[in-house]
Amino acid sequence: MSYVDEVYSKVVEKNPSQPEFHQAVKEVLESLRVVIEANEEEYRREALLERLTTPERIIMFRVPWVDDKGQVQVNNGFRVQFNSAIGPYKGGLRFHPSVNLGIIKFLGFEQVFKNSLTGLPIGGGKGGSDFDPKGKSDREVMAFCQSFMTELYRHIGADTDVPAGDIGVGGREIGFLFGQYKRIRDVYEGVLTGKGLTFGGSLARTEATGYGLLYITRALLRAHDMEMKDKVIAVSGAGNVAIYATEKAIQMGAKVVTCSDSTGWIYDPEGIDVELLKEVKEIKRARLSEYAASRPSAEYHEKKDGEHGVWSVKCDIALPCATQNELDLDDAKALVANGVTAVCEGANMPTTLDATKYLQENNILFICGKASNAGGVATSALEMSQNSERLSWSFEEVDRKLENIMIDIYQNIEDAAKRYGKEGDYVTGANIAGFLKVAEAMKAQGIV
Repeated sequence: MSYVDEVYSKVVEKNPSQPEFHQAVKEVLESLRVVIEANEEEYRREALLERLTTPERIIMFRVPWVDDKGQVQVNNGFRVQFNSAIGPYKGGLRFHPSVNLGIIKFLGFEQVFKNSLTGLPIGGGKGGSDFDPKGKSDREVMAFCQSFMTELYRHIGADTDVPAGDIGVGGREIGFLFGQYKRIRDVYEGVLTGKGLTFGGSLARTEATGYGLLYITRALLRAHDMEMKDKVIAVSGAGNVAIYATEKAIQMGAKVVTCSDSTGWIYDPEGIDVELLKEVKEIKRARLSEYAASRPSAEYHEKKDGEHGVWSVKCDIALPCATQNELDLDDAKALVANGVTAVCEGANMPTTLDATKYLQENNILFICGKASNAGGVATSALEMSQNSERLSWSFEEVDRKLENIMIDIYQNIEDAAKRYGKEGDYVTGANIAGFLKVAEAMKAQGIV
């Protein structure tokens, strides 16, 4: 049995009932096969892959809090510190009912390679809880966040582990978490990113993941003699990534015609009105049906099992920005049939393995989330730098750095794919480019 197959079998055996983690490991190891086989004896002797696929530390804890009716609620809290070979652990916190240990491990594993691709000195980690902030009052969210941080604080720090936001964790939640950390530790440090601008946050951080997605998508198109102008784009999601990907796409001259949330999806042939979308989702925290009610050109479709939603719409570019495994094989077939040119992931692992393979086999330009949604964590690292220096950079300065990082990521994954005889395979390119930096650091630091 090859070393790759042997390690993957061990991962499945030792981590039962964690399909998302298995999927993430399989996708990475398969694309690294060409590198691993060239160094198999050395990597096997040092158990490099076993160490790479095993978190350095897993923290699990209960989170008790009191709701507005006086009832005590209990949720599960997680922090997976996956790999610190190239820097302190860095990765978001996700508050969503679907959160479990397997999902946090998959996200942390992906984060290792994503952070490596940014070129910045940050390792990989992830955390969160099965708490659902939807429908909760501000007081309830504060009570939960304070309880969550009362346990988490002992495991994080500006030079140890710096969490950020993810699904369900926006500026409100980060503010409550930071306040409790400061209260307990009595230190004012950049322990969280995505903070408000009045207490150490970075300009352009809110926009960063969505903007970064469009910067790398434009770099991809230009490398193939195309431009963003007049392209029709299908976007999934209606959260932070989707909103600001839509905003930047419009600024680049493209037309975004779809968005979605957990209850349904919108098709707007005249183009999504991003200001209305922000009002509905960021201010009112309402459902997309309210967008359609205010926009005569928009069609609202309730979510139905088996329906392919935004991916059934004819488009040039597809940007999945919602959640893992949202774009399956049937969706990929529909996109190809409708003439899609490129698919770039704005979420973490939103495309299933068979869908990815189908898109690549049909010569669709495809960039995986490790590369294409790295703009958020890259700008979080820039926020860390500003906090350490007690400085605040302008929006334009941060945005310029972000664009350069995303262009460099595209160049690096393209070069890595060519170097190993996989030209045009940006998934393999991303995994190889991310892996080599981490592997060299791990080898240099000994068996730890």
